[in-house]
Amino acid sequence: MIRAPAFWHADPDRPGLLARALAPLGWLYAAATARRLAQAGYAPRVPVICIGNLVAGGAGKTPVVLALAERLAARGLVVHIVSRGHGGTARGPLRVDAVRHGAAKVGDEPLLLAAFAPTWVARDRAAGVRAAEGAGAQVILMDDGFQNPAVRSSLAVVVVDAARGFGNGRCIPAGPLREPVAVGLARADLVLAVGGAEAQARFRAVWGAAVRVPTVAGHLQVLRTGMDWRGQRVLAFAGIADPERFFTTLSGLGAEVVRGEALADHSPLAEALLRRLAAEAAAMGAQLVTTEKDAARLPPAWRARVLTLVVRLQIDDWSPIDLALARLGLLSGP
Repeated sequence: MIRAPAFWHADPDRPGLLARALAPLGWLYAAATARRLAQAGYAPRVPVICIGNLVAGGAGKTPVVLALAERLAARGLVVHIVSRGHGGTARGPLRVDAVRHGAAKVGDEPLLLAAFAPTWVARDRAAGVRAAEGAGAQVILMDDGFQNPAVRSSLAVVVVDAARGFGNGRCIPAGPLREPVAVGLARADLVLAVGGAEAQARFRAVWGAAVRVPTVAGHLQVLRTGMDWRGQRVLAFAGIADPERFFTTLSGLGAEVVRGEALADHSPLAEALLRRLAAEAAAMGAQLVTTEKDAARLPPAWRARVLTLVVRLQIDDWSPIDLALARLGLLSGP
């Protein structure tokens, strides 16, 4: 997973010298994406909702997939999820079994998703969708794949980190974009911005004019598990797109974060690494804590030794999403 350089997230009106120098390579990257998207994809027999993004790295797609899966399942629909399985070795299509499969085989996100709905790992997304159809899916959530033409989606939701927006507005390697904002949003049906009120206001101020489809705001909220974080000394570690946000969240809950270890996204949690972190935590009188996604990669012997902070996406107003789902015949009534 790409570790974003700082200049990728510069003000789009002042991208910086390096971004301008790399711009021609970004144009070539965008052209390659456009050529790939021109290919014809599989036409599924059931509605497929693609949850993707425009930037390299994470934008909060997994919480969106979980929120949509719960909302659709609550209406009695059989929901399946198809994921590429980043970080795993399985090529698939393979239905994830949390008892038999580990993160090394299927990836951390599919393990997390499989607790909420039948989840398939497939490098060939069309094969994954066909497998889900054959297993009785009435609606399929495709985790990522917005720039992959293998499957024709019925609804495309672009997820964006409200705090970072679309970065400096340039394509890789000049910026974080997989394709230009205007080009990508022309294929989107909805934009879902994830972040707090301040981040949402900044996103609207910087990017509002570029977004011409309905925009939904959501924020991550810590799930109440009975854990009181106030005054708890913790050594936090995370291999997600934005580890610093995780550390800040813990501090906001009142925890004393004695140190935060930022790992690469989907980074394997090797025994040597965990032993080092555990020894450091013990020396400082701190408790190890990580994210729910990282916890899926913990070896079984370590799961009782590391606390997990669980968050869920809260949607401020579901009506634009519900309207789009109703148009697909997936929702009816209040």
